[in-house]
Amino acid sequence: MVIDKVAPKISVNVIARNEADDIAECLVSARLLADELIFVDMESDDQTKKIAQKLADRVYSHPQTGYVEPARNFGIKKCSGDWVFILDADERITPRLAQILKKKILQVDDNVGAMAIARKNINFGFWLKRGGWWPDYQVRFLRNRDFLDWPKQIHSFPKVKGKIINIEEPFIHLAIKNIEEMLERTIRYSEKEANLLFQAGRRTSLLLMVRRMLGEFWRRGIKKQGLLDGPAGIIQVIYQTFSVFITQARLWEKQINNDND
Repeated sequence: MVIDKVAPKISVNVIARNEADDIAECLVSARLLADELIFVDMESDDQTKKIAQKLADRVYSHPQTGYVEPARNFGIKKCSGDWVFILDADERITPRLAQILKKKILQVDDNVGAMAIARKNINFGFWLKRGGWWPDYQVRFLRNRDFLDWPKQIHSFPKVKGKIINIEEPFIHLAIKNIEEMLERTIRYSEKEANLLFQAGRRTSLLLMVRRMLGEFWRRGIKKQGLLDGPAGIIQVIYQTFSVFITQARLWEKQINNDND
């Protein structure tokens, strides 16, 4: 007699702050995959939490940190699923990806601890295919028992036991909608990144600033051909170069102030 394998339970964890315009669409997409939908609010002062309370299974609060990584461990610990998908407010799970992942967890080897999913980055409505932005694999689907830790650094990847395999079917990242959002993100992230660098004892100089800016422009724009991705791609390359400069300039400012104390 053949006994059907019981499907593992899937949790989706979303962490957000002040995402009232986007959170409903995000959570609806999460439902395509989730048996359990867990939302963590980071002290929103708009309608984000109220919207999430209508759509998620459980809603928790976490102190505001300015970016999501410091809350990752907290969110994952609130998930009871065998597998946990980590989704941000500006990301979307597609019906096809949900279908593929539900089948994959029934077939995957026992030594697989996580899956890195291709991410399709959309800027100003355009898909960025060059500049290192595609397929942009993100380790976002974790076997809960094999999860170890999520470092607090910005854009860090989780630590897991076992093998990590790639999934080519993408999820969607609505990365940048307009220039105002782009500039706001630069201000917010560069301050956090500069603080982390300063706390780690890193220093910079004018020469290092220029070298790192040129290095980013070369890597994204020329080596990975981001400048061939049309206006959206060119803007993204310049933006990345500018972001490196602002982070280094903030670090320089902090070390000068510290040296003068």
